[in-house]
Amino acid sequence: MSYKQLKAFILMFVYLYIVESEAQLQVGFYQSSCGLAELIVKQEVRNGFIKDKGVAAGLVRLHFHDCFVRGCDGSVLIDSTPSNTAEKDAPPNNPSLRGFEVIDNAKSRLEAICKGVVSCADILAFAARNSIEITGGLGYDVPAGRRDGRVSLASEALSNLPPPTFNVNQLTQMFATKGLTQEEMVTLSGAHTLGRSHCTSFTNRLYNFNSNSSQDPTLDTMYAAQLRQQCPQNPNANLVVPMDPSSPAITDVGYYRGVLANRGLLTSDQTLLTNPQTQFQVVQNVQNPFLWSNKFAAAMVKMGKIAVLTGNAGEIRANCRVINS
Repeated sequence: MSYKQLKAFILMFVYLYIVESEAQLQVGFYQSSCGLAELIVKQEVRNGFIKDKGVAAGLVRLHFHDCFVRGCDGSVLIDSTPSNTAEKDAPPNNPSLRGFEVIDNAKSRLEAICKGVVSCADILAFAARNSIEITGGLGYDVPAGRRDGRVSLASEALSNLPPPTFNVNQLTQMFATKGLTQEEMVTLSGAHTLGRSHCTSFTNRLYNFNSNSSQDPTLDTMYAAQLRQQCPQNPNANLVVPMDPSSPAITDVGYYRGVLANRGLLTSDQTLLTNPQTQFQVVQNVQNPFLWSNKFAAAMVKMGKIAVLTGNAGEIRANCRVINS
């Protein structure tokens, strides 16, 4: 079998796996078994958001990082043990992931009224949707029925999550392995309209970029100067800046406006202008925010179906941080 045939076979397998998973998820899954499930999650997202507006971005990212590693099975929520380093403690996730306490609070309330019914994976999918909604984005129905995975490995987070240094071809390829198109990759990149980034994710663009330039030439010079004031050359691991300074707590197309102005914070943001198709989508999203909102909602639903466990697979964790004994 040639490399091209093998690649086509793998992509077809991924597609069929996702289609089969999709058929087993349904909107209103908990209507009869735990009717208050989605409302309780919504209340806990609101409670978290009142304390810290950044928690919305954290929950959207948590869902993305869950789905890209082993599928949307809540494995990102599992704590490390003395014998295993879990996904949440892999470099792409620690110290940047946040929002775990919102999931914990929702889970403990749901266990009190519907013991052993609502999965952690579904709670996370609902919470991501509520986070988009509470920050001004378009709400959408979340098909549910996911079950929780029993495996969480830091090594798999490293190999399945796109680093901030990826170019457009690498991003397209990685999203394709998850059954997502290039257009959906550009659409989901718009989640960077929310939240913050650690300086360590982009200081390579500000200092000693290459032998010809200290700074990445694709980065707006005034923006770069501003970032250098916020992020020294060897920054503290906890130092952060907003991803979209114009509206860091609002789901809008400000992210794409920033990319067009050469103010995409990460290499993986600015790279969207290096390809004619992805550049066209960036421009289209700026010109038609409502179109992007609809595409984003649809892409979030599709991402939420990646390699899900359903039926009797997996389990319903009693505590989202710990595999059932």
